[in-house]
Amino acid sequence: MKLLENKVALITGASRGIGKGIAEVFAKHGAHIAFTYSSSASSAEALEKELIAIGVKAKGYQSNAADFAQSQALVDQVLADFGSIDILINNAGITKDNLLMRISEEDFDQVIEVNLKSVFNMTKAVQRTMLKNRAGSIINMSSVVGVKGNAGQSNYAASKAGIIGFTKSIALELGSRNIRCNAIAPGFIETEMTAKLNEEVVQGWRDSIPLKRGGSTEDVANACLFLASDMSAYVTGQVLNVDGGMLT
Repeated sequence: MKLLENKVALITGASRGIGKGIAEVFAKHGAHIAFTYSSSASSAEALEKELIAIGVKAKGYQSNAADFAQSQALVDQVLADFGSIDILINNAGITKDNLLMRISEEDFDQVIEVNLKSVFNMTKAVQRTMLKNRAGSIINMSSVVGVKGNAGQSNYAASKAGIIGFTKSIALELGSRNIRCNAIAPGFIETEMTAKLNEEVVQGWRDSIPLKRGGSTEDVANACLFLASDMSAYVTGQVLNVDGGMLT
């Protein structure tokens, strides 16, 4: 059974990592995929071909979700190309980790803009079409760090905690129009980025997790699939921790 047959999903930051995993799982469940990328055009092109081969419509757009005007223009273009937007996944994000005494104002501002303001920009941009359709699912990518904090990541934690407050507020605002808004808080997810880290350090992280492993991008994508589909029709304003029990 395909849970997202003929739905249109817009996913930010999907040329690699978690965003790519979500795009792949959604396409297998029949969703047409519009996705954004910031710089990796070759990865975006490869993903586009991969998704089209699954049998859905797919298109990548180079766009900066942290830019308000670009977000509006992107949504207009996606609506022109796909006809609708049923699901929005706000996944674009960056890190610029440092202790507070060393963090620069620029590094703080940039993380807030890319991680948090992008969620405002994109949600505001898709709101009109979802209100018109009286339906929609918005899923915002937070983090366990946004729930519990982390030394050396005050900017990242603040941005991801902000996403949770934003998510709950939008759920309250748009619920009467059958538009749902939820957040996912991934824990330690193993991607091409974590593959470059010291193996001993990574194993130490795995050992500290109750399920004794890092998560996969598919683990996060499956949680998104639930929140995007009608299986979660009565779920809104929630934060789903996908963390192997880290926050238990």
